[in-house]
Amino acid sequence: MSRALQPTPVLDTARRAKQAATILAPLPRTARDEALLAIADALVTRTGEIVAANSEDIAKARAAGTPEAIIDRLTLNPERIAAIAADVRDVVALPDPVGEVVRGSTLPNGLELRQVRVPLGVVGIIYEARPNVTVDAAALCLKSGNAVLLRGSSSAYASNTALVTVLRDAVAAVGLPADAVQLVPGESRDSVTELMTARGLVDVLIPRGGASLIKTVVEGSTVPVIETGTGNCHVYVDEHADLDMAVDILVNAKAQRPSVCNAAETVLVHAGIADAFLPRALAALTEAGVTVHGDETWQKASDAVVPATDEDWATEYLSYDIAAAVVPDLDTAVAHIRRWTSGHTEAIITRDTAAARQFVSLVDSTAVMVNASTRFTDGSQFGFGAEIGISTQKLHARGPMGLPELTSTKYVVTGDGHVRD
Repeated sequence: MSRALQPTPVLDTARRAKQAATILAPLPRTARDEALLAIADALVTRTGEIVAANSEDIAKARAAGTPEAIIDRLTLNPERIAAIAADVRDVVALPDPVGEVVRGSTLPNGLELRQVRVPLGVVGIIYEARPNVTVDAAALCLKSGNAVLLRGSSSAYASNTALVTVLRDAVAAVGLPADAVQLVPGESRDSVTELMTARGLVDVLIPRGGASLIKTVVEGSTVPVIETGTGNCHVYVDEHADLDMAVDILVNAKAQRPSVCNAAETVLVHAGIADAFLPRALAALTEAGVTVHGDETWQKASDAVVPATDEDWATEYLSYDIAAAVVPDLDTAVAHIRRWTSGHTEAIITRDTAAARQFVSLVDSTAVMVNASTRFTDGSQFGFGAEIGISTQKLHARGPMGLPELTSTKYVVTGDGHVRD
């Protein structure tokens, strides 16, 4: 027996997930939806124990000097748990992707051909800090007929343990296998490595987190990976922008919740409106508590602006910081974005439809906003329900990944005694 297949707690967990996946796949929608409703109810009913466990993680994070942006991602309170439960109920209402006919036809020889959606099987999620991902991932995987293996960060271990306990109890209470939802045992990197190399037991891995985590999983996994990306998102304020709109969108994109991947990290302003826009933008950003890391033009507009470096253009701050530059034209803005973007979301603010069309055609990111905040790149905002992540790759799935992205397809061919000549 190869080392990779020797019995270990992680691989035993994966084997149980594989067995659970075979039970889940043929179940009707009603059975999976019943489990999700039970999960939503249990989250609300058992909020107290979840918050208590989360408090342990927060206390450890503060003692370790963890930045407030990360603590915000880690924090669960009754309001957030209620919102997570509501997201689960939203998933129940979504169409069932399993069994959907993607395409079908009758061939000239009379064979009936259908391509139908089927579950992926066992989906492993490796993620950092955010315990809400635990529930989001479980809900979407269950809805799409998949078993899920959850490997959160050690910083959220108590929170994730409590959440998975609640999820497993709820699933089992309605007769589904509890092993459809499992927390990968262990807090060391060894358990992550085992999960990444459990090819044959785990069908796909999805990493959610910072650039280092994603790079580690993509480069070290023998299990197929759907790559999610970091969010170095840009807002370009065109010379034909409505300035009131531009200020509102910029502040929302940056400061509405800066610790998430669809928050804006760089603003680019056309030189033709810089004199009018910069003072207003600086006043609004300062009021929102945002520190601007700007080029020379932004620095001249305010002594409070920090000089920007190449590191700023490349940074996903996840905090009340934003990089800022003035550009001579739209093409220069696009060139800047193409050089520094992580391929997540970019926005243009303009009243010029030709400029908007040009920006959309030239920017190669998963989502391009026209006169809208980058904060809308989100599965629930797109009507997909709670997302499994935002893919910045180009194979299988791209952008917010909802239920269809958690399925594969198979061909069903029906004949009437057909044999091939």
